[in-house]
Amino acid sequence: MSLFTRTGEDAAPRVRRRSSTTAERGHALVERRVGVAPRQRAAGGDDRRVPPDVLLVCSSGGHLAQLVTLSSELVESRRRWVCFDTEDALSLLADEALIPAHHPTTRNVRNLLRNTRLAWDVLRDRRPDVVISSGAAVAVPFFVLARALGVPTVYVEVFDRLDGPTLTGRLCRPFTTRMLVQWEEQLAFYPRATVVGPLL
Repeated sequence: MSLFTRTGEDAAPRVRRRSSTTAERGHALVERRVGVAPRQRAAGGDDRRVPPDVLLVCSSGGHLAQLVTLSSELVESRRRWVCFDTEDALSLLADEALIPAHHPTTRNVRNLLRNTRLAWDVLRDRRPDVVISSGAAVAVPFFVLARALGVPTVYVEVFDRLDGPTLTGRLCRPFTTRMLVQWEEQLAFYPRATVVGPLL
């Protein structure tokens, strides 16, 4: 049974065949926008004949809204989402491939274990080229396991934290390939991050 749900007519994501030029543009867009090259698929280099497979992981609410803004620029990629199946997520991701995550996640060990199993299943079966997240706690197992599997990870710190890093940011940081921040002030606690500007 597929992990993917879709709020439109189709139950499973459909991937259209694209020209190598389009696929190459997809790889370039991902690398330019989030600062990491998609995972290498073939020995001796990444296979740019197919669009990059991007896995976006986040909670609903503001975390989702910020990641939707960022993802809108990754137009030549195959996007899959892991998010809560809340009303706002189902609305914003109506035309996207959605894998429902277990929630609530705050101080909920059972759902942490369930999302860890979900992360293992998704990453093992789908092997995305890059994992991108804006938090919150649902991101942690995906980043830990992505690092173990050699999948690049990008963490986007939320726009409303200027006095210090979020807990999720601190937890994901050791497993993050590239850290993105939205304000210059956030470089004080993420000195090696890239400023991408406000996403809301």
